[in-house]
Amino acid sequence: MVLPVPLYELRCGVNNYDWGKPGSTSRAAQFAAAASIDLTINESKPYAELWMGTHPTLPSTDVASGRSLRDLVSTNESLLGPAVVGKFGSGTLPFLFKVLSIGKALSIQAHPDKRLAEQLHADDPKNYPDDNHKPEMAIAITPFTGLCGFRPLPEIDQFLSTVPALRDLLGSEAIDAFRSSLASEDEADRKRGLRDLYAGLMTSDSTAIASSAESLVGAAKSQPDTFAGGARLSNGDSFSDLIIELNNQFPSDIGLFSTFFLNFVSLSPGQAMFLQANEPHAYISGDIIECMAASDNVVRAGFTPKFKDVKTLINMLTYRSAPVSAQIMTPTQYPFGILSPDTKSESLLYDPPIEEFAVVRTTLESGSVEFQGILGPSIIIFTAGSGEVRGGGGVGKEVVSIRPGTVVFVGAGLYIQVEGTGIECYRAFCSVEQNVD
Repeated sequence: MVLPVPLYELRCGVNNYDWGKPGSTSRAAQFAAAASIDLTINESKPYAELWMGTHPTLPSTDVASGRSLRDLVSTNESLLGPAVVGKFGSGTLPFLFKVLSIGKALSIQAHPDKRLAEQLHADDPKNYPDDNHKPEMAIAITPFTGLCGFRPLPEIDQFLSTVPALRDLLGSEAIDAFRSSLASEDEADRKRGLRDLYAGLMTSDSTAIASSAESLVGAAKSQPDTFAGGARLSNGDSFSDLIIELNNQFPSDIGLFSTFFLNFVSLSPGQAMFLQANEPHAYISGDIIECMAASDNVVRAGFTPKFKDVKTLINMLTYRSAPVSAQIMTPTQYPFGILSPDTKSESLLYDPPIEEFAVVRTTLESGSVEFQGILGPSIIIFTAGSGEVRGGGGVGKEVVSIRPGTVVFVGAGLYIQVEGTGIECYRAFCSVEQNVD
């Protein structure tokens, strides 16, 4: 009996959301076009997300047969492996892999935990299309900026003193109550104080928001050096420039004022952050590799023309506050690669504290590297270089040519070899088990 070779080259779809980068400036568009004979990049069109996986919204397909990856893993459970099927069930990958190209800010948002996702999907399946949670990880492939988690409370308090428009919008009574909570030794009191203040902000009257936004932007333009007490962003840019740019994208939006509550994060290529469920965030610019639990659930409340669910967002957040460094991941060496002589290669593991996924980033100057089999499924996207990826491990061999944008699915247990020059690739896999004996 000849077993099917569990290595498939994939064709992956791209979404044209308004916040995407235009035309060929988008890495999502570049990669999608390189792997598809049908896609011609339209330079006037935004390209936002390249999806790699089995999610029914935009499932990937096998280049050779035209079958969807969802169909392939549904009809052959060995591609997922018994460990993954036993933990997450059959018929679908437990993760969704993406490339995001961000030309303007994504929404102020959070993703629900499993319990809340089930409730939202049951009550409103149109806006919450599945019942799964959505913790996610972002790895920068170009310089990236965003908002991530609540700032330390003293930083928020400082902005209340140095940003008159914010102070006027919130009102003295709400600010006094928040400051009273800061004096408490009980963390629950401090979280409650932050929740009440942020809820008051996000439910502000639209007329008051417009008036305060006009004052805020006016101050950013007229007093850039002293704006917000002279605060600067972590990448050295001016806080005033951020406010002006965001207002150009979303005039008089409540999200302008969330910048004083949420950490600003700047990532260089290779740096990463992890976002648990129920944590607020917004991406602002850059190209990233993103991996998440297999879900498309987003609760939005600002910087978006899409459906907003402010009440749910306010109720779901954890109101943890911490420096942005608490969200940044530190990768470790991935030990399951075997190098050929004279090969210059590095593999780094980004392993968040969840079972649905982890990601390995491999760079290969020249030569070849062989990776042991993983007990679960994986998807690899090659973002640079040329060469070949081969599958083996006792079930035959298959070869896929590598170019930027090549995406392959690797079935459970398959040993693979990557050979070439100038290669960079990212491999998402299910981390129930990481290697086989």
